[in-house]
Amino acid sequence: MPISDWVVQHEAPLRLGCFVGVLLAMALWELRAPCRRLSVSKAARWGNNLALVLLDSLLLRLLFPAAAVGMAAFATTAGWGLFNYLHWPLWLELLLSVVLLDLVIYLQHVMVHAVPLFWRLHRVHHADLDYDVTTALRFHPIEILLSMVVKFAAIAALGAPVVAVVIFEVLLNAMAMFNHGNVQLPQGLDRWLRWLVVTPDMHRVHHSVEDDETNSNFGFNLSLWDRLMGTYRAEPRAGHTGMTIGIRKFREVKEAVRLDGLLLMPFRGGVSGYAINRREWE
Repeated sequence: MPISDWVVQHEAPLRLGCFVGVLLAMALWELRAPCRRLSVSKAARWGNNLALVLLDSLLLRLLFPAAAVGMAAFATTAGWGLFNYLHWPLWLELLLSVVLLDLVIYLQHVMVHAVPLFWRLHRVHHADLDYDVTTALRFHPIEILLSMVVKFAAIAALGAPVVAVVIFEVLLNAMAMFNHGNVQLPQGLDRWLRWLVVTPDMHRVHHSVEDDETNSNFGFNLSLWDRLMGTYRAEPRAGHTGMTIGIRKFREVKEAVRLDGLLLMPFRGGVSGYAINRREWE
C-alpha cells in the first residue's frame, strides 16, 4: 500500500496519536526543565484549558464531521483547485501544499490581530496568565469555526491532496504545542533552528503583555513568513523570564483561567490597542 493511502486510511488514529504523544512529551519536558515559574495553579489552568479543547473538538465534530480532510477529498473528487488542474508530481504538490497552507495560517493569524471583531475572539488565546503546552490548544469555539472555514477555502483553492492536508494538520498541531512549551532550547540550537521553524523562545515573544511584542512573531510552524513580512522580533525587552504573559485588562483568574470567563471574554469590554489597526501603543 502506498504511504499516501496508508496515511489517509489511518488519519484519525494518526492525528490522535501524534496529539497525545506530543502533549505528553512537552508536559514531561516542562515538568523536568521549565523555562518560567508559573504564576497561577497549573491544575486549574490545565483543567480549564483542556475543557475548552474538548468543547472545541465536540463542536467541530458536530458541525464539520469530516473536517479539513473531508474538504480535501471533496475538492479532489470535484476537480477543484490549482493542483487538480496542474497535475504536478505528488511529492511537489505535497511540499507546496504544506508550505502554502502554512502561509495561509500565518495570514489568518495576522488577520485576527488586525480586525477588532476577530481580536475579541483571539484574545482568549492570549489572555492565558502563563505560557505552556496547553496555551497552544486554548481558542474560543467561534474562532475555531472561523479557522476551519479559512482552511476549507484554502484547501479548495489549492486542490491540496488529502495526504498533504493530513500531514499539514499533524505538523501544525505538533509544532504549536512545541513552540508554546514552557521550555527553552540551548541558545546556539535555538538561534539556528529558528531560521527554519518557530521555537518556544521565538513564539513566547508573541504572548507578551506589551502590545508591540504581541504584534510580532505570528508564525506557528515555519519562521520564514515573519522574516519576509517584517513581523519578526528576536527577543522580548524584559527577557524570557522577566516578561509578563497575557493581556493587561484580563488579569483575574475568574476572567483569564475559568472556562466560563473564557467563553464570555469576547463579549466583555472594548477592543483595546492590541488590535494592529488600533496603534495606541505607538
